[in-house]
Amino acid sequence: MSSRRMTIATGSLLTASFSAVMIFSFSAGADDEGPMSGKGGKAVDKAPAGVELTTLLPEKIEVDNSSQETAITATVKNGGTKDSGAIRLLVVGFDGLSVKSVEGCAEIAEKDLPEGSNSGFACAIDNLAAGKSKSYAVDATFDLKKEGKICLPVQDADGTKTFWQQGPVPFGANNPSPNAPATPLLLGTDNSPVTPGSDKAGGNKSGGKELPKTGPADRILPLGAVGAALISAGAAGLWWTQRRPQRSGS
Repeated sequence: MSSRRMTIATGSLLTASFSAVMIFSFSAGADDEGPMSGKGGKAVDKAPAGVELTTLLPEKIEVDNSSQETAITATVKNGGTKDSGAIRLLVVGFDGLSVKSVEGCAEIAEKDLPEGSNSGFACAIDNLAAGKSKSYAVDATFDLKKEGKICLPVQDADGTKTFWQQGPVPFGANNPSPNAPATPLLLGTDNSPVTPGSDKAGGNKSGGKELPKTGPADRILPLGAVGAALISAGAAGLWWTQRRPQRSGS
């Protein structure tokens, strides 16, 4: 009798242990965001001593072909040896990529958006400790008939300095599949727009003027005529600053 009870108890423990392993494995898989990349990013204004701010975007996203919805994870990281202090991360969409919401962040008013962008959110961060990162869930839509870009600037709390800017960097596919349930898009790839049942669209893919991309020889994203006037060798990175007086005066 006692032997039978011991067998049942042992079996129950093994079942519980197996279930715990399965649950843990599933949770770990659910939290796996896939490879992340800083492609299209560059340092702009000098960060405080010991602070090294960068951002990461997923190397691949998927767009639902019927709803045009997609999910993107935006991550800001402090790879330095000292805490960052108060900073903010901006998430801005361009062309076919429209940012609909960013968890825990405030929407940027239309009048304050950078020139050429269609949407954006500002995420205030009280402090990012050395060696730590913070990720944000971004809900967006992507019109596969257009190219689409995203931009992640990291600034001080009042926007007077831009320490890092990733983008505007494109997501896209060289050979989209409009009749499939979803289209995978790769970071750093210009989208080749298509329409269902037809070949690639001709003409100007971007649907407008070419936007600057970050790189060794590229400038920081301009913001209106005032921003463009400020972007020079001595004023790089102030593309957001000149919007603040307009907000305070309204």
